[in-house]
Amino acid sequence: MFSLTLSADQPFNLDKTLSCGQVFRWAESGEWWTGIVGDRLIRIQQDGDRLTWDGVDESFISHYFSLDLDLPGVLSEIDRDPVIHRAIEECRGLRIIRQPPWECLISYIIATFTNIPSIKRRISLLCREFGNEISPGDETGFSFPTPEDLAGAEECQVRACSLGYRSPFLCQVAQAIDRDPGWAGTIRNLPYEEARTELMHYRGVGRKVADCVLLFGFGRLEAVPVDVWIERILRQHYLEPGEKANYEYLRRSAQGYFGPYAGYAQEYLFCMRDAIAKKE
Repeated sequence: MFSLTLSADQPFNLDKTLSCGQVFRWAESGEWWTGIVGDRLIRIQQDGDRLTWDGVDESFISHYFSLDLDLPGVLSEIDRDPVIHRAIEECRGLRIIRQPPWECLISYIIATFTNIPSIKRRISLLCREFGNEISPGDETGFSFPTPEDLAGAEECQVRACSLGYRSPFLCQVAQAIDRDPGWAGTIRNLPYEEARTELMHYRGVGRKVADCVLLFGFGRLEAVPVDVWIERILRQHYLEPGEKANYEYLRRSAQGYFGPYAGYAQEYLFCMRDAIAKKE
């Protein structure tokens, strides 16, 4: 087991961070969360300012959970109105997880037009079919498949993981990335809009998926994925009544209003979606 004491001036809330829809391979059981990142199986719990975990070292935990980020500084930048202020107060300590780009890309292609339980089930099936078994101690799980694992798969094998119309997308993206192992570095070094366009060249990657991958997989904190909840919140609290707005308008408006950490505003608003988004 490893442990660390969190800094008093750098809040972290493990439960809110893992339960707000960023990642799909974590499950809570009692006081512990268990998750698989790539080929690492991790168990972690929080007791006040104390984190305890096993499966990885401290540097991994610090990077993965963005514990090296000055969260109060970020939140002070986006705390611009009563709506986001309420979300910050209620969800303080939520941090954006730094996901492996490949795993994030495939996960969010799978996440299109479905709900979180279905996303988790489909990813679990994919990992069980194409990943490797991981059995540290009493826990058992399966690693996330590599581009090579999926590139050589038959589409029918992928479709058997309940992936439906997404199956050819996954196969084609895996083949493209298997041929271009430097893809993530290329995207990381591009300006935001160019990186977004580059991601959208992959089959199955539209505007929202690209924004999700840039935010969660590449740490582009200006990214604002606009799902139905964020659209509802933006329309109800940040646009003029009757103001016409499509996806691009909403995304750019949020980026312009909240600034370089607009992705954090998006995530805090999403965390409070049930309370601040009125039913239409």
